[in-house]
Amino acid sequence: MFSNNDFNRFIFHHLHPDIFIGTASDRYAGWFGQIYSRERYGSRTIRRPKILGQKTFQEEVLPLDSLEEYFEHFPILEIDYTFYGTLLDNQGTPTRQFSLLKKTGNYLKNREALFLKVPQSVTAWKIRRGPACLGNAAYLNSCMFTEQFYKPAVDLLGSRIKGFIFEQEYHRQSDRIPVSDLSASLDEFFAALPRDKRYHLELRTESYLQKPIFVVLEKFGVGQVLSHWTWLPSLEKQFKRAGRRFLNGGGEAVIRLMTPRSLRYEEAYEKAFPFDKLIDGLLQPEMIRDTVQLMQTAVAQGTRLNIIVNNRSGGNAPLVARRIAEEYSKSDLIPA
Repeated sequence: MFSNNDFNRFIFHHLHPDIFIGTASDRYAGWFGQIYSRERYGSRTIRRPKILGQKTFQEEVLPLDSLEEYFEHFPILEIDYTFYGTLLDNQGTPTRQFSLLKKTGNYLKNREALFLKVPQSVTAWKIRRGPACLGNAAYLNSCMFTEQFYKPAVDLLGSRIKGFIFEQEYHRQSDRIPVSDLSASLDEFFAALPRDKRYHLELRTESYLQKPIFVVLEKFGVGQVLSHWTWLPSLEKQFKRAGRRFLNGGGEAVIRLMTPRSLRYEEAYEKAFPFDKLIDGLLQPEMIRDTVQLMQTAVAQGTRLNIIVNNRSGGNAPLVARRIAEEYSKSDLIPA
């Protein structure tokens, strides 16, 4: 049973047997005093530049072994770095992402804990190259996914992978794919993949949230990622589009709390940086309300719900997670 002391210590392991809260990436120095102990890691942080437009931010991050302390607080973690490259290159040689994921596995013990973002080289219709977005010749390449990402990931981590997140970028009006064509492409793609109940698809273009897409997801047991993100409708509206059903064949669902609605990535990042507190006006009450309602629905339907919180959704992911847990704890669905 979750207690007030758990709230105060940012421990999210016992909220409900079917509710799992974690974060999108980790190792942020802004989480000292919440998730991380300064005496353990304060002398070993490193700074790395992050360039957004004309501005440069100096991110301060902890060493990889801070994962030990992370998992004392959260049961799950979304790995972001796999989005930027496959685990094996075209010649089958392990990449930087492979090496980092292998090291990450050393801190997982036997827990089912990681959500891996599938490389954008597989999921993106277009990929940003400098100031331009260029067509991706490997879009929905099932062989690339299977041989250069899925198989090496499973070999490294096995059942410690809780899910694979296929994130497709937002499509402007001029780039949008007819829904019939997209659903056919997704049907062909998922049909060619290894059978696995851990797949979840995030579509960031509202016009794609239609029945032909959901039919394909249900056919293959692929979950619909409910994403609180810039140009998407509310979490509740996204869920309603799918008939208020969780589609994943493994009985899992994923909510990703990324950015405030109608606020661009760069603006949200700048407001949230250095990610050490909640920011007035950044945390949207609707996001908390919808998340809690979906938690209640998932518990009622017997679905295991995974909530992934980004710093940009409110300024500080641990504090956003605590706000969600506090609101949910008032529910009469908490087990005695």
